[in-house]
Amino acid sequence: MSQVDKLNSLYQTISRRRFFRHVAGLGICVPLSQQVLPILWAQAAEQHTRPATPPLPTSLSSEDDQFLEEMERLNFCYFWEQTNPQTGLIKDRCNARTNDTGVAGSIAATGFGLTALCIADKRGYISTMEARNRALITLRFLWKKLPHHRGFFYHWANIHTGERIWDSEISSVDTAILLCGILTCRQHFKYAELTQLAYAIFNRVDWTWLSEDTTLLPHGWTPEMGFLPYRWDYYSELMMMYLLGMGSSAHPLRAEAWDAWKRTTFEYDGLRYIGSFAPLFVHQYSQAWFDFRGKRDKYADYFQNSILATDVHRRFCLELKQQFPDYSDDLWGITASDSDKGYVVWGGPPAIGPLDGTVVPSASAGSLPFLPQAVMRVLRNIRNRYGNAWSQYGFVDALNPLKEWYDTDIVGIDTGISMLMAENARSGYVWETFMKNPEAQRGMDKAGFKVYYQPNIAK
Repeated sequence: MSQVDKLNSLYQTISRRRFFRHVAGLGICVPLSQQVLPILWAQAAEQHTRPATPPLPTSLSSEDDQFLEEMERLNFCYFWEQTNPQTGLIKDRCNARTNDTGVAGSIAATGFGLTALCIADKRGYISTMEARNRALITLRFLWKKLPHHRGFFYHWANIHTGERIWDSEISSVDTAILLCGILTCRQHFKYAELTQLAYAIFNRVDWTWLSEDTTLLPHGWTPEMGFLPYRWDYYSELMMMYLLGMGSSAHPLRAEAWDAWKRTTFEYDGLRYIGSFAPLFVHQYSQAWFDFRGKRDKYADYFQNSILATDVHRRFCLELKQQFPDYSDDLWGITASDSDKGYVVWGGPPAIGPLDGTVVPSASAGSLPFLPQAVMRVLRNIRNRYGNAWSQYGFVDALNPLKEWYDTDIVGIDTGISMLMAENARSGYVWETFMKNPEAQRGMDKAGFKVYYQPNIAK
């Protein structure tokens, strides 16, 4: 079996982060860019002889705003209802068609949910007192009761007890997502106890322990094995984690950590951008909170980079139309998601996983600030043509019109990225609130970010 075949077989059975660990286990993490990618890009180059025109800035109409208002309101219902109100922990996923009784919570979903509370208060979905009290309950539990190691939390926990489940790892990046939610709450509510708890939880995180003998942060740690052997070494959602660590005043990462990870350049249809052999979500997650608009470090403008990466992904889906005739300008978007055969880590270019025509609404929704009009075409089309893809919490995680298959589940992190990026596209609220945190500002300063133009912000 070839290395590419091994990769694709893995995608069918494992989660998005475990995939990257298995890649390392196959011994092909480093050679991937040297051996596999050139072959795939050479094949693509034959089809793309003329450089494409980069996407132009666009904005949202009043009708778009109304659509996203409805979507965000329903998205918030997931974070409000699929939470244990005594702990504040939020389910990793739930079945939207039944009375879901699962107990598996996700600290990443909880981080998105804490930010969702701030949006809900701003938008009037619930009262300020309700939102603040839920945030307080969550932070109290995180500070006093949820198991942790050096301030980092287990990836999955029982929503009722906080007990570690599935032998999950102490997760560096999922803790980072949780911290982003905590810091957003601190700035939004400006309430004394909540502020104190947020400082305490953040400052307890020992980034120096995580980086004791390396500038490349490990994926995690378990009490049984110690540090996992896999590093955050290629462009991905890692940016938020490195920036938070560098912004810590209690246990900061060294500034050289920002330069340690690789920024591989890809080219498709004449468009060049920094990317990874990974799904589309890697271009979205850090930018749900960190505002890279009009800023750059010595390597790139990451906001513009995500615009290009999203447009490349759209073009890639359109080229798959011969295989999957459902794909069009009105229906595209593939990222790690459910499928009719289980959870799959897929996307492209180059093609990742056993692509089968599945469409993932959060793939496009998570890029709303990057290509608003192109994304709105997709979201409106799914809502209008594929009624079974809509639920009391907004879009289900995935659908496959060719197979007439519709997911029954809502996945917390996918609903979260959809809600936060919808709000950023509409108002920039999450960016503006989160970036008031001194930790975020210090992290970006240490990474060398400079303002170099005033962006045309769509509202």
